[in-house]
Amino acid sequence: MSGPECRACGATLRHTFVDLGMSPLSNAILRPEQLNSMEPYYPLHARVCERCFLVQLEQYERPEKIFENYSFFSSFSETWLRHSQEYAEGAIDRFHLNAKSLVVEVASNDGHLLQYFQQRGIPVLGVEPAQNVAKAAEEKGVPTLAKFFGVQTAGELDAARQQADLLVANNVLAHVPDLRDFVAGLKRALKPCGIITLEFPHLLRLIQGNQFDTIYHEHFSYFSFLTAEDILARQGLTVFDVEEIPTHGGSLRVYARHVEDDSQMSHARVSELRKLEIATGIRQLDTYAVFGPKVRETKRSLLKFLVEAKNAAKSVVGYGAPAKGNTLLNYCGVGRDFLDYTVDWSPHKQGHFLPGTHIPIYHPDVIRKTRPDYVLILPWNLRAEILEQLKDLRQWGCRFVIPIPTIEVLE
Repeated sequence: MSGPECRACGATLRHTFVDLGMSPLSNAILRPEQLNSMEPYYPLHARVCERCFLVQLEQYERPEKIFENYSFFSSFSETWLRHSQEYAEGAIDRFHLNAKSLVVEVASNDGHLLQYFQQRGIPVLGVEPAQNVAKAAEEKGVPTLAKFFGVQTAGELDAARQQADLLVANNVLAHVPDLRDFVAGLKRALKPCGIITLEFPHLLRLIQGNQFDTIYHEHFSYFSFLTAEDILARQGLTVFDVEEIPTHGGSLRVYARHVEDDSQMSHARVSELRKLEIATGIRQLDTYAVFGPKVRETKRSLLKFLVEAKNAAKSVVGYGAPAKGNTLLNYCGVGRDFLDYTVDWSPHKQGHFLPGTHIPIYHPDVIRKTRPDYVLILPWNLRAEILEQLKDLRQWGCRFVIPIPTIEVLE
């Protein structure tokens, strides 16, 4: 029996990267009336392609189902807003964008990024498949098409003379089951001398940082720079620059152009990152084979901490309700027997329950009322922002727990 096919190159997938068991959709936050209904679980088994080295999950659910009522709104993170503003300011200056330019963002969420281009008088257009999130963007004045992006939508933009001078695709490439259609759409939606920027978690940093919780069903693929560069090249797009950025525990910002356009010269960072990835074994299967054992060790360490805390009659609560947290909790088998509740600033999550574990989600003020002994920070990538928000908890001796890359307890 042959295995699934690689969505990038078509090779048979025969090698496991990590098997995280069965898991619900990580962003499928539950309403109270759903708690007694059947919850679908799917295999969370990531494989690596031996030909192109794309790490990927099989597709078990249609994107239309995943994004029909999406619970993630980017504007509720100060860190993410600051990152978006800095990106916009830098792109405007570097590429000389002005009132005659058009910035198009694919997977524009609630308009958190495009608003900063608007503030500088630059026309924008968002493309966002989640209807509820697209509506939030429209309500703040960011024009948004509530559609999935691919060749068809790109053709509609082309026909409407809405090709982009700057085409932004931040933290969306991983969410795309049909990579070839999506990347072909990027080329179609780009003006002849336009620029594409993509941001995505860097597979190399995921491996080095033991970031297994960033693997969930809404993320179909996980990219090294070399693999992403190959995928873009197959559709006639050339990478001319790349930056390593700190978001999501270590991401890449890739700059690409039409292969026919020679107006942007290649930066030395491109060849430097190629060499770095090759030197660290990103194209050797042995590099991927050692990841699973490290993940299992982290699971045992977290459970050991929680068992000891509960045996000592200590209370433990969570902070945040991110998708990565749901991978962590479901894989490790952490439910309400270990975690009393979690909190989140997003009103779209408060009063609901985490998928699989059914841990309740409250407003952050609840922490100060119940005064727990420990707070498990689930969005560890935002640890600096969260620790600053919670610094007053130390007055009663509360301690903070960071689960990734290895468990760390902070006074």
